[in-house]
Amino acid sequence: MSQGNPLRERKRPEASTNGTHPPKSASPANSLKMGLTKERQSLVLWRRPLATLYYFVLETLSLIQRFCLKLWKNKVLVSALLLAFLILLGVYHLDGPHQKFVMSFRTQFLWCAYWLGLGVLSSVGLGTGLHTFLLYLGPHIAAVTLAAFECMSVDFPAPPYPDDIVCPDTETDSMSLWTIMSKVRLEAFMWGAGTAIGELPPYFMARAARLSGQIDEEEQEIEDLIHEKEVHPKDLALKLSFLDRGKIMVHDLVQRVGFIGILLCASIPNPLFDLAGITCGHFLVPFWTFFGATLIGKAVIKMHIQKLFVIFVFSERHVEEVVNLISYVPHFGSSLQVPFKEYLQKQKEKLHLKPGTAVPQSASWLSWVFEKLVLIMVVYFVISIINSMAQEYHKKVNSTVTVETPQEVTPQVTKKSKKKKVSQE
Repeated sequence: MSQGNPLRERKRPEASTNGTHPPKSASPANSLKMGLTKERQSLVLWRRPLATLYYFVLETLSLIQRFCLKLWKNKVLVSALLLAFLILLGVYHLDGPHQKFVMSFRTQFLWCAYWLGLGVLSSVGLGTGLHTFLLYLGPHIAAVTLAAFECMSVDFPAPPYPDDIVCPDTETDSMSLWTIMSKVRLEAFMWGAGTAIGELPPYFMARAARLSGQIDEEEQEIEDLIHEKEVHPKDLALKLSFLDRGKIMVHDLVQRVGFIGILLCASIPNPLFDLAGITCGHFLVPFWTFFGATLIGKAVIKMHIQKLFVIFVFSERHVEEVVNLISYVPHFGSSLQVPFKEYLQKQKEKLHLKPGTAVPQSASWLSWVFEKLVLIMVVYFVISIINSMAQEYHKKVNSTVTVETPQEVTPQVTKKSKKKKVSQE
């Protein structure tokens, strides 16, 4: 971590003697900056759809152009990777005894890439990521848990596993949490690693801004909060929201504790972890310090906590207890309990079907609701990405706009001028 605290080294406006914060300068430059910020915040699809889409397309073209330029600058490396890919493609399509290992590797690679990509989608976008744990990994772990207790085994035939879960012919005497955890360890770790990779963009953006001498809006917001806290600690304690207090806490924890602080922030479900990446990038924390702590926290510690919770909640005994509790809901508890019981019974029947047997298709309002929930969250994620990219291009275009304000020149009164003035009188 860099020596000194740039936040404290920066010159701060002094507080007035009456305990109130001095008014901000109403210069044309500040007015223009506030106007641009307000205009950028209005670039959302439900307010200015045409302008938002226009800036989104320009940002997309800009990213494609930058990507092509990077490929051209590294054309030797790109050529080597392309040649290696063509060789692997030829080996993949070449018949021989190696095809058994190739297909096994292909299955594992695609399975890992699938969960890694879902993890990246979950954490990318500064808090607007797609919640793929609730939509994909959580239901997958829950399905494996229910099947493990129903089949009394986790040695599901593959194929069809993991696409479909079918009970094996052999059973065990008991089923433990650790057995189920080991069954879903690979996909859980890859998903956690994907979430760690998704935290890198805020880190790199803040680091680049610091090296170029600029301050990002998120960094400026944190600096303002910390300055207000130093100047008016008592008054600000009453005004700060829970979110702002969380931002200051994450900032202080990462800045003071370092690797352990990053590890603690990454090890618990923390919607403010983006601020940890911004703080680490701003203070030029080494990449492997930040990414190592984030990877261990998210892919190892946090994922084991989440796995244990899902497996514990969806164990057979707890699921049956929850379904039975639904009947105690006044007036419509019994009618609400019926579809849940039917859904669980159908899932158990599917587990005992032989591989290759056609699965009877039946409509369920629970599955319909879940599908619509997934659709809504995906649409929200796409909209948030469009808005973010449009605002990013607007900020990029207007980052160099400055206003030169004329400064008042105070005349200097010297001894000669005084004598001249007296002689004239």
